[in-house]
Amino acid sequence: MKQAEVIYNELIKTIDIKQDELLSKYTNTKTGGPADYLAFPKSVAEVKQLLAMANEADLPLTILGNASNLIVRDGGIRGLVLILTEMNQITVQGDIVTAQAGASLIATTERAYRAGLTGLEFAAGIPGSVGGAVFMNAGAYGGEIKEVAATVTALTPAGKVVTYRNEELDFGYRHSRIQEENDIVLAATFKLSPGCKEDIRAEMDRLNFLRASKQPLEYPSCGSVFKRPVGHYTGKLIHDAGLQGFQIGGAQVSTKHAGFIVNVAGATGQDYIDVIHHIQAVIKEKFDVDLETEVRIIGSDK
Repeated sequence: MKQAEVIYNELIKTIDIKQDELLSKYTNTKTGGPADYLAFPKSVAEVKQLLAMANEADLPLTILGNASNLIVRDGGIRGLVLILTEMNQITVQGDIVTAQAGASLIATTERAYRAGLTGLEFAAGIPGSVGGAVFMNAGAYGGEIKEVAATVTALTPAGKVVTYRNEELDFGYRHSRIQEENDIVLAATFKLSPGCKEDIRAEMDRLNFLRASKQPLEYPSCGSVFKRPVGHYTGKLIHDAGLQGFQIGGAQVSTKHAGFIVNVAGATGQDYIDVIHHIQAVIKEKFDVDLETEVRIIGSDK
């Protein structure tokens, strides 16, 4: 870490970098221990500088996007963590919407609506960033990122900027090539279609109403916890197992939507993980179904 300190002291003159910063301040679950170094780059040039810092000092590098669909363990994250929410520019040219990785999906869908472009309505209420949405091929209400993403610009671990076409991204259910390559998403372009603004707004409002009426948006959460197993609905399995309201520490299976775990009383990352493991064990025992997590669980134990 000595080399990291030297580089940190140089970079902090121009880039916002924090040391030993609690990640619970930034995660949607309001849980997570400290990051050794936490940076908020504002440009591709700064991301390159920070990547070079990590490579030169042999620091692990973790990208959080806007820290929505993940659980950070209570021991925090070693090395350098990047939160890209300062890189949030969105532009429109014709039927192409270009968004930097830190732009929120919600803001991106609103920009598309204002331009009279249809295709992103399904993402109107997804609380993730564009980078995170590409990383996991986010989807909701029958739509997925793979259906609208035209290109993705990323930074490789070696520091090279590359652009992938849709067909090169190996999109699958909550999967993309980015996960395998350990690239950093910098921006994405979405190929949309001209549409009626009134119809676009109506569909966005309809989906947001459904989300608000069915999901526990009033509590901190990591979003949908589990992938949907073939032939089943996760929420129904958890409901039928009698697990709604089950609680460990401050983490509770939502009484509003069984597919969510909410922070009702100062939950820790371990509380979340313990609830997840309990759900998995009960569903396996009762229904012989293996629940696989959709949420990313990262970081160190205490």
